[in-house]
Amino acid sequence: MFQHRFILQHHADVDNSLEALFVKQFQQAAGCAGGAAVAAEAVREIGRIRQQRWGNLWGYFFIAPAVILYLVFQAWPILRGLFMAFSDYRWIVPATHGWAGFNGLANWVEMFQDRTFWHSFAIAVQFSLMVIPLTLALSLFTAVLISQVRNGVAAAVFRVIAYLPVILPISIAMLVWAKLFDFRFGYLNVLLQELGVQNPPNWLGSPSTALYAMVIPTVWSRFGSWTLLFLIGIYNINREIYEAARVDGANGWHQFLYITLPLLKPVFTLVLVLGSGVVSATEESMILFGGTTGGPAEAALTTGVYLYRLAFIHGDMRMGYAATMSLFLGLVNMLVTLFVFKTLRTERA
Repeated sequence: MFQHRFILQHHADVDNSLEALFVKQFQQAAGCAGGAAVAAEAVREIGRIRQQRWGNLWGYFFIAPAVILYLVFQAWPILRGLFMAFSDYRWIVPATHGWAGFNGLANWVEMFQDRTFWHSFAIAVQFSLMVIPLTLALSLFTAVLISQVRNGVAAAVFRVIAYLPVILPISIAMLVWAKLFDFRFGYLNVLLQELGVQNPPNWLGSPSTALYAMVIPTVWSRFGSWTLLFLIGIYNINREIYEAARVDGANGWHQFLYITLPLLKPVFTLVLVLGSGVVSATEESMILFGGTTGGPAEAALTTGVYLYRLAFIHGDMRMGYAATMSLFLGLVNMLVTLFVFKTLRTERA
């Protein structure tokens, strides 16, 4: 604050000096030929300086709300989370608040020795390795099909249909899927019985199918936004490249393999970076299985659900330990992002 006042005072002193200079020029110009024009120019210059000074102040005024919101809801939680990751902060134990709860690397040692954490992390990695490729393939396939539709109205309708899962709130979508997967009355098992399956699986109640039951709605809820991104990338490819390839005898598969895919590298980078956040899968698991149990025998317990359980459900709310896990997941996502950028090596436009 002191530095800000010093800068403003410095600008004010400079502006006042310039105004004094122009006033002096005005006084000197009053007695010489053409003095009126020089004086008028000096007055206009003073007006421009004052307008610039007040314009800068209005600029600070307009960006102040955005800066304050960022500091309150972004910067402060990040800094607070970093501190909590190295403390034994427990919500209902006041003695652990502030510097009194600082415990250095104790949380990290406990995390690396926590079997439940590594079980949840393995489930999260397995979940991501299923969701990301399936979503990628489905969204790319859908985008290519829609891009081939020449009728503008029909293409717009297909784009809206593909994007509908994104518009639907995740809570409502997962509740609908939970009803579909119901063992006794779910439409999916009813359909399987109609097709002749005598013993349909208990999708949400069996450890062997619980994770797959979580993968299907997750892919469904995310492929719409990825489809839209791929469509934008395809529409931005110059049509003349395809025409030249057809003249050279390239069929549709060759055009897709040697033109579409290479030119979609920036989109692949974007969707893979966005997909790295799937590793937590907190909402999907909690809504499908009705809480933080992680499904039968914790077969669908992801790291996001586990840290949520520790921070808000169990015992004395170990938010410090949960913050350590959250920071670890953030570091993993950063490494995945760096790997994606290094592997695809997208060129700047």
